[in-house]
Amino acid sequence: MSLAVKSNANDVVKCEVIDGGELKSRRHLNVRGKSATLPSITDKDWEDIKFGVDNQVDYYAVSFVKDAKVVHELKDYLKRCNADIHVIVKIESADSIPNLHSIISASNGAMVARGDLGAELPIEEVPLLQEDIIRRCRSMQKPVIVATNMLESMINHPTPTRAEVSDIAIAVREGADAIMLSGETAHGKFPLKAVKVMHAVALRTESNLPITTSIPGQFAAYKSHMGDMFALHATIMANTLAIPIIVFTRTGSMAITLSHYRPSSTIFAFTNVERVKQRLILYHGVMPIYMKFTDDVEETFSQALKLLLCKGLVTEGQYVTLVQSGAQPIWRRESTHHIQVRKVQS
Repeated sequence: MSLAVKSNANDVVKCEVIDGGELKSRRHLNVRGKSATLPSITDKDWEDIKFGVDNQVDYYAVSFVKDAKVVHELKDYLKRCNADIHVIVKIESADSIPNLHSIISASNGAMVARGDLGAELPIEEVPLLQEDIIRRCRSMQKPVIVATNMLESMINHPTPTRAEVSDIAIAVREGADAIMLSGETAHGKFPLKAVKVMHAVALRTESNLPITTSIPGQFAAYKSHMGDMFALHATIMANTLAIPIIVFTRTGSMAITLSHYRPSSTIFAFTNVERVKQRLILYHGVMPIYMKFTDDVEETFSQALKLLLCKGLVTEGQYVTLVQSGAQPIWRRESTHHIQVRKVQS
């Protein structure tokens, strides 16, 4: 709905309805061209944040972020609480656009909240901003979620429009780590079917994405960054052989870097830290698995392969790319980088 303000006096605003519609409770109000004076984090929000700290949530999503200041404020609070919680910024305000770089840099990931973004900006700008935000997050190796109106028609109908299917495919092709449903599952008539449709479209689109089997020219700049070059070469090897990647990590760093290069097969990220496992679920192509590591590297490798076999995620005789890397290596005192191709044997 859209309305034009005709008068404003004594706390009463009179409007003319330009585009009518059904007005439901708890709806957002956007005033195009005007900045809200409310704080990004309200007193009620701080109560909810404390609840999240007490219950060890994995992520906070901060709405209507205007600049990086609010992200730093929240992170400082979490640091004082010794809370290992990451912060996702929701890009849904016109005020955030000039500060995109600093906002994303300060955060642990971003969400393209297209509903409010389209209400505050000319609607034709939204696809361009979506692509720009995804590109920025990809370049900073931070997860990005595309949300709002993905399958809006399925709130009331059992099948999506063809345009909605294309919208999902575009988000996947642009490199989103995650795509999100809102009203479709919150109050829609076909929540499970909406999830299945989105899943099917995403899988089909991913199966047709180009596969990297050589070093692209734009990655030459990374030659001085060992971790990036190592992840790129591991990705090329896995893509060339069409085999999955297995990585062992305590911090999630190498799994995240591998995800950045979008290998065509799954990244099985084994970690002995439950919080890291939970966090890695958000990253593209990563299947995190919690497993206790032993002091014996070969025993740990063997346990990991047996676990994948038991889960039916790999098959007997299949080859896998085994990755060891990091500035804080798990089994060695010095930083090491190794890529191995191994055959799965029970």
